[in-house]
Amino acid sequence: MTPVTVLAALSGAVLVGGLVLGVRALFPRPGTPAGPPLWLVAAGSRLWRGRGRTRADQRRYQIAVGLAVVAGCATWLISGLPVLGMLAAAAVPGVPWLLAGGRAEKRAIARVEAIGEWTRRLRDVAGTGAGLQSAILSAAATAPPAIDEQAGRLAARLQAGWHGRQALLGFAEEIDDSVCDQIVAALLLHIRDRGDRLGAVLTAIADATSKEVRMRKEADAERASARLSIRFMVGFTIVVVAVAALSGEYMAPYSTPSGQLLMTILAALFIGLLVWVRSMSRPARMPRLLGPPTPETAP
Repeated sequence: MTPVTVLAALSGAVLVGGLVLGVRALFPRPGTPAGPPLWLVAAGSRLWRGRGRTRADQRRYQIAVGLAVVAGCATWLISGLPVLGMLAAAAVPGVPWLLAGGRAEKRAIARVEAIGEWTRRLRDVAGTGAGLQSAILSAAATAPPAIDEQAGRLAARLQAGWHGRQALLGFAEEIDDSVCDQIVAALLLHIRDRGDRLGAVLTAIADATSKEVRMRKEADAERASARLSIRFMVGFTIVVVAVAALSGEYMAPYSTPSGQLLMTILAALFIGLLVWVRSMSRPARMPRLLGPPTPETAP
């Protein structure tokens, strides 16, 4: 089976599927709303936008999808191997994901460290006799860069008249860390009972945060060797596959259907190994203490 035959078969399947969907769209069943089904619209929107929370994250995801399609098609045309084309398409978002484990953990450590600093500033302002809302507004003006956007949105929501519980739960959801949940839980308890021990509680949490940062930095340094192994394996594999793809004799055994199946199995085993090593290079995520804001508490 030649690559042209495989491409023709796939094109025929796509054409037939498109005709069937077109006929169904033109002649919907009685009682069904016009247009595509809602689940299909939601799936297409999620596939195009990704899981990014900001517009910049969604734009980066869309660029990665476009580059993956181009890389996959180009590799297929050059090598004549459809499985190799799919692997090239998967490598565009997959390689940065494999290599980003260390950067993600460093960003998490910086965020926790910033939360501890923000807590101390909040404690200092609250210690002057200011109310909790005034302390949050004042601390937001000098928030550390790692959480300045989230702290600014928290202050803006309070100024806009949001309920304190809703604003704080939204802040914890954006930070998405168990350490921040501890601080928000203390603030929520203060909103409910208006106790006079807020400063002592914030001091204890800030000290615990400092210890958490030190432990995370030590664990991150110990996992550096595993991340180095991932970089070496990924880089070596990319070089070997690129050289082999340009060598017709080396890739000739994989041009048959059984060769494509063997390539798929070997690629799946190797990718599973890389994912397993990456999981070893990242610490276990601590469970969250607070859930997302509920509609009942919406402003």
